[in-house]
Amino acid sequence: MIAGSSRKSLEQVLLSEGFLEEKELQEALAERDRSGKPLEEILVDMDFLSPAALIRAKSSQLGIPYLDLNQYKILSPVKLPLSPKFMKQYKFFPLEVVGDSLKVVMADPFDYSTLEAIRFSSKYDPEVYLCDEEAILSALERCYGDNASRVGKIIEGIGGAEEGTVPGSEDDTDIDHLKDLAREAPIVRLVNLLIDQAIESRASDIHIESFERALRVRYRIDGLLYDRENIPKRHKKAVISRVKILANMKIDEKRLPQDGRIKYNYMGRTIDLRVSTLPTLYGESVVIRILDRESIRLDLEHLGFSPKSLLAFKSLIEKPYGMLLVTGPTGSGKTTTLYAALSQINSRDRKIITIEDPIEYQLEGVNQMQVNPKIGLTFASGLRSIVRQDPDVIMVGEIRDRETAEIAIHAALTGHLVFSTLHTNDAPGAITRLLDMNIEGFLIASSVIGVLAQRLVRVNCENCKQVYLPTEEVLKKMELTRGKTTGYVTYRGKGCEECGFTGYRGRIGIFELMVVEEPIRELIVEKAPSTVIKEKARALGLVPLREDGWEKVKQGVTSIEEVLRVTQEDI
Repeated sequence: MIAGSSRKSLEQVLLSEGFLEEKELQEALAERDRSGKPLEEILVDMDFLSPAALIRAKSSQLGIPYLDLNQYKILSPVKLPLSPKFMKQYKFFPLEVVGDSLKVVMADPFDYSTLEAIRFSSKYDPEVYLCDEEAILSALERCYGDNASRVGKIIEGIGGAEEGTVPGSEDDTDIDHLKDLAREAPIVRLVNLLIDQAIESRASDIHIESFERALRVRYRIDGLLYDRENIPKRHKKAVISRVKILANMKIDEKRLPQDGRIKYNYMGRTIDLRVSTLPTLYGESVVIRILDRESIRLDLEHLGFSPKSLLAFKSLIEKPYGMLLVTGPTGSGKTTTLYAALSQINSRDRKIITIEDPIEYQLEGVNQMQVNPKIGLTFASGLRSIVRQDPDVIMVGEIRDRETAEIAIHAALTGHLVFSTLHTNDAPGAITRLLDMNIEGFLIASSVIGVLAQRLVRVNCENCKQVYLPTEEVLKKMELTRGKTTGYVTYRGKGCEECGFTGYRGRIGIFELMVVEEPIRELIVEKAPSTVIKEKARALGLVPLREDGWEKVKQGVTSIEEVLRVTQEDI
């Protein structure tokens, strides 16, 4: 299993396989002779090699296969008579049983006493793979740890005292010291665990906020924020520096906001993390947006459209030209709806180009462009260039100003199908917003073919939902009477482990689709108020957001309280 004495030395492997340059090796050997520390430790301390790269070099040297646990999809933990504490102490991870063999991932393949303990307790013959220590410990915590206490145990194990930042003082912490703190094993495991738990909880964002007495961690799950951890302030710099290192940010820059991204490997899946930092009174606030490609469903049929609205929406996105707008507040799922629409019409005979800020998901076969104001690439300037690329379909991430609106409308009038978003409360409000940008009414009437307003409501947990009777106050807010609810059963989640005791699991859209027909075009040209346009649209078949929400309440999909929460501005 392990090669004999004829194998190459570690130094030879590092040089011959390109892990190190000769100059770096000589510098590390000189430091070994001076300090007496092991060469492997020096190579990592001097940033010549990452722990994972060192293990890959040792794998090549020893002839033992390397296995990256961060990339490996662990279906279910192997049950052994040995405790997780024992596995952590001797740094091995039981991967899977194959026949009479047990695949074991180890940091030290020469730990024969541990191999013998595995063989004796499991009755399987260990088949050894190499992996770095941190990946093994992270996998053990993920698969064998106690969710309620894992963070606390890691924090207890962090040594040393790190002072918090005093408001108004200059933070002159040595940059090398910050790097050392951020690379300590417990800090690495702590940050990995916070990200792992967020992914397990289906969170869309992780908020790491600096306060006077602690570093507060909150997860946004199904649109709402939930407190998760309070980390002692002495570890604040180390935790934030660790996130910044992962996101390739400047860890010594604390006075200006920064943006970065991380490609994070979780159980064999690649998760895209967008990181934003902001200077605040007691340090930096960090928000990590979790973009999981496997969790997004770019399928119009599963977004929550009623059959009638879905048919009308599909008809709009199949039109050869015109502008379709999707409106709603931040976080209402507008981009997901547009991505689903693009996926629906994406074909070899269509050229689709998008300009976005940021590009949230990569769509196969679609040309996507990222806004970059630092070099003058705005929505308006990018859109001008897109039109010259002979596209069939254009998606503009957001119309923020008159210039962008005018170019988008011109594109729609000259034979392009244009998708975009606006921040308005309802569908008719999008027309008023464009008029407020000083766009001529006749241009809007000629170009806009439809407006979709939407919100996201939380879905009742199927595991714990139960029948309940809404209060008179709630019915009044919904503009309903007890008589109108007769014959309908309303449901609400009680709360269980499956849904994190919230009563809800997942979200679905409620929609208000206004198809711009001739009577509405006449009102737009006349610059009629949005209330008049909405009244006419309702006469033509528009179903308001709240009514679409009530339909989902009657179907048991969500609760009345949820519909009220996301449509408060309609009251």
